[in-house]
Amino acid sequence: MGEVDTRPRASDMRGCAAAFVARATARSRLPLDYSEGSLRVVDFLIDGLRKGGAGRQRALNPLLGLGAYVGEVLVRRAGAVWLDFDAEQRVYFGQPVGVRMPDGRVWNPLGKVVNRFEGGGPEDSLQTFWLTLHGRARRDPG
Repeated sequence: MGEVDTRPRASDMRGCAAAFVARATARSRLPLDYSEGSLRVVDFLIDGLRKGGAGRQRALNPLLGLGAYVGEVLVRRAGAVWLDFDAEQRVYFGQPVGVRMPDGRVWNPLGKVVNRFEGGGPEDSLQTFWLTLHGRARRDPG
């Protein structure tokens, strides 16, 4: 009997993000509203996981939820779409899914969350990632 592929799929990410938000806000009023500003809360949550002593294995599910949330912010606010990485992209990014921006660029929000967890420096901030993000859909100011 063959192995079951348990990797997250692009089609699962919106639900994964929603489930994470439901769990994270069940007992607190965290402002996880899929806004650009909420990415500062994501930085705070990841920093809390790291400082709380969670190893990467124990933090795997929360990091997946946080990565799905970050990706969903890009989908809702920047015009991105979820995509399943091909084999080459999975090797390069170390993740099974990512997002494609309106200009065709591909980003790895799950990997960005892992980088924040493992590094924790200002260069790994998800809020900074948003502010320097290339390929966003242009918004009509009028």
